[in-house]
This record gives sequence, structure tokens and C-alpha cells, in this order.
Amino acid sequence: MEEEKVTSQSTEETAENVENSAAEAVETVAEPSEQTPPPAPKKKQNVFDKFFGITASGSTFKAEIIAGLTTFMAMVYILMVNAGIFSAWIYDDAGNPLFQIIPNVTYGGMYIATAIGAIAGTLLMALLAKMPLAQASGMGVNAFVVYTLVLTTGLTYANAMVLTLFDGILFVVLTATGLRKKIFEAIPAAVRHAIPVGIGLFIAFIGMQNAGIVQGDASTLVKFVSFNVTAEDFTYGAIVAPLVALLGVIAIAIMAKKNVKGNILWGILGAAALFYILNALGLAWGDTACKAVFTKIGDTFSFNPFTAFKDWGTQSVGQVFANGFDFSHYLASHSGWSLAGVIFASALSLCMIDMFDTIGTLYGACAKGNLLDEKGVPKNMEKMMLCDAVGTCVGAVAGTSTVTTFVESSAGVSAGGKTGFTSLVTAICFFVAMFLSPIAQLIPSAATASALIWVGVLMMTSVTNIEWTDAAEAIVAFFTFIIMVLGYSISKGIGIGIIAFVLVKLCTGKVKEISIVTWILAVLFVATFLVSSM
Repeated sequence: MEEEKVTSQSTEETAENVENSAAEAVETVAEPSEQTPPPAPKKKQNVFDKFFGITASGSTFKAEIIAGLTTFMAMVYILMVNAGIFSAWIYDDAGNPLFQIIPNVTYGGMYIATAIGAIAGTLLMALLAKMPLAQASGMGVNAFVVYTLVLTTGLTYANAMVLTLFDGILFVVLTATGLRKKIFEAIPAAVRHAIPVGIGLFIAFIGMQNAGIVQGDASTLVKFVSFNVTAEDFTYGAIVAPLVALLGVIAIAIMAKKNVKGNILWGILGAAALFYILNALGLAWGDTACKAVFTKIGDTFSFNPFTAFKDWGTQSVGQVFANGFDFSHYLASHSGWSLAGVIFASALSLCMIDMFDTIGTLYGACAKGNLLDEKGVPKNMEKMMLCDAVGTCVGAVAGTSTVTTFVESSAGVSAGGKTGFTSLVTAICFFVAMFLSPIAQLIPSAATASALIWVGVLMMTSVTNIEWTDAAEAIVAFFTFIIMVLGYSISKGIGIGIIAFVLVKLCTGKVKEISIVTWILAVLFVATFLVSSM
């Protein structure tokens, strides 16, 4: 009996085990989803995706292309504005041309030089740093080169390109050795904050002069244009340019408030259209000034885009080597010590403007797109600084002023750009734009003046960083930017600011706050003021 019970129990256990095994088998077949699926085959990346890391960054080709186009639309105005600054004329109170600041340099030639600098700098940013930022001839520095180095100081265009090349080479050395950081820290904070304010006011003042909004006056030196239609000497043609420039900058501000992409470009194009409409009305009324506008176009306009390339080849490219080291024009009326002072002050000013502009732009643009590392520093910072420096060297050879990263790049970053492919798209757009110089030549200075004034408005934001309740900082900052504008010199403003800082610290018993490098800069600027007109 016991054996039967054991056998029966074993049989029952065996049957139960078989049943459980069968149930598990059925469960496994019935629920195949619980099995680990085989790994999906990896999607093959194309060359661009692999090089720029588009997918890895969480971006797409569509987003990068849109971002590149957005950046281009936001900063293409520089082709027209920079060309206009370098080919600018000086006019008398009646609006008649007196002389060209840089003789024998045409709008078309400088348009190509500006495009070449933008293409080179932006391609470097795309291929070396692989960041979604674009470069071109910086606003402020171009005004410094034309209105300070050439017009005020008396250097030639080629001499100015040599100093620009020195700036680029010096920037390369400072970036590679780490000295850039020491010099940056040696500039007093009040001066650093005042530099963009001063440059902004300086640029806006130039724009107002170019459009005739502010004019020369024997008693007050400058005056606001008269719109008095009842005056005996009133002429319709004389108020067209000032009116267009003022309306243009207001239109840009309205579009900026509405977050319209490329608001500066649309403002320039709209102002240009208004300029010709108002002049056409004046032509119908028989106004001689309005007639002269269309006569000039008929005499100078060419539909051949290669005319600009020809002008660039004969007027700009390579001038840094062909005539740049010939300072005989300056030495004919100045001493060698004066020349040394000018070279020092100009090189330092160019480097400081470039350095502060670049660092501020990189931080601002990268912060918009979460392109900062864990320490809050822009990714690939050193490579981006190197791109800026090398781009400046290429730009000097091409014949344009310092090439720097544009704050308008933040428009593309905000549109979704995360990699260097964005910059590649922007560079391609600049290449295409090179062949549109005939159209660009139709943009009047009144329209580009709107852009200059608006850029001045944008650069004023740094004024909030100045501690105005601190008398010591306030006077240093005030001297820095007021001398830039009223003294018509960016370098003089920086120099006076540094000297004022040292004097204030000396007289308030805070000598220890003056670094050795700051002492050196102050002494060098004092020496420069004593032996040079800068």
C-alpha cells in the first residue's frame, strides 16, 4: 500500500511538473512581447551628419538650414553698410561732396572684400570650431578704421590694413598663449562696459551724419537738420535722406519689437524703396537734387556683377602687402615717434575692440542656444577665438576691417542651429550674394544709415552694467564713451578711460587695485598722447 501511495504521489508530481512546463511554454508563445527584441540596425549617417554631429546634437538638417538662412538674413546688411562706410565721402553743409575719405576705393570693390571676409570667417567657424555662428567685418571697427585711422590720423587705406593684419596676428598669439585673458582682466570693468556704449554712439553719430540728420554748424559745431518748409532756403531734396533714415530706423525698431526675422535687412530695403519713391516725386516737381539722384545712377550703374570683382582686384586685395608698409605719406608731416605711437594705440584699440566684441558675442549667442559647458563657458571657446583671429588676417589681405563673430548669429541659434552646418549654410549664402553687387549698389546711404543708427541703439544696452552710483566708476565710464563720440576716436576714449581709472585709484588710496598690466597700459597711453595725435 505504501509503495502504491509513493508511486501515485510521484505520478501526480510528474504530471503536475509536465502541466506546469506546458503552461509556461504556452505562456511564452502567447506573450512574445516579453522577449528582448533584436537590436534595430543602426541608421547609416551621411558625411555631413557625421562630420558636424547634427543627429548627435539633437538637431536636423532642416533645422540647420533654416537657422543658417536666418543668420544670413539677419546680418547680410553688413555687405552694404561696410561697403558704404569704406567708400564714404565728406560733404559740406549744403550736401555737396568735398572729398572721398579713402580715394579710389569703390563701393563694389569693398562689397566683394566684405563678402570674402565673411565667407572666410564663417567657413572657419563651420569647419574648425563646428559652431553655429557667423563672422563678418565688425561694426564699430570699420568706423574706427575709416574715420579714425584714415580720416583723423592720416594713414592710408593700405596702412590701415597692415594694422588690421597686426591685430589678427596679435590675436592669434594672445589666444594661443593665454595672454588674452590677462589683458582682458587688466582693462578696468568701467572701461570694458563703456567701450560698446561709446562705439554704439559713435556709429549712430556717423549714420546721422551720412544721412544729413546732423549737420555742421559754425557756432555750435553740429545741428539737427531743419524740416522748416516755410524757410526761404528750403529745398525738398535736402530733407529726403534725413526723413528716410529716421523713418527707416523707426521701422526697424517696430519690426524688432514684433520679432521679425531679418528686421535690419527689411528696414534697409524698405528705406531704399521709400528713398526712390520720394525722389521720384521730387523729380516730377522739378527738384534739381532729386534729379541728380537718378542722373548719378545712370552714369555709374552697371548690371555686370564682375565689375565689382575687377574693382576688388585692383583696389583692395593684397594692398596690405603692396603698399601697406609704406608710411611715407604719414611721415611727410609727422615724426617717427608719432608713427610709433599711432601704431601702438591703433593696434591696442583694434585688439581691445575685437576682443571685447568677440567674447561678449560668443557668450551671448551661445547662451541663447544652451551651447555653454558645465562651467558656463561657450563650447569650443578657444577654437572660436582662433577662427576670429585667422578670419581677421584673411580679411586684412582681402582688404576689409577686422572680421569678428556677429551678435546676429544668435538669431540663427534661436531658430534651432546647433552645429557648424548652420555656419556652412550661411557661408554659402554670402558666396551667392557676391554676385548681387549691382543690386546692392542701388541701396542709398540714407537706408544704410538706418542700420547704423539701430546698431548704435543695440550697443547701448551695456550702459546698464555701469555702476552709476559709484562716482569713481561713473567718471571712468563717462570719459571713455564721451571722448569716443565727441573726440571722434575710439582709441582715445579707451586711453583716457584707462588713465582716468589709474588717477582715481591713486587719489582714493586704492593703489593695490591697479594691476601691473593696467599700469603698463596707462603709461603707454600717456606716452602715446604726448608724442602722437593718434
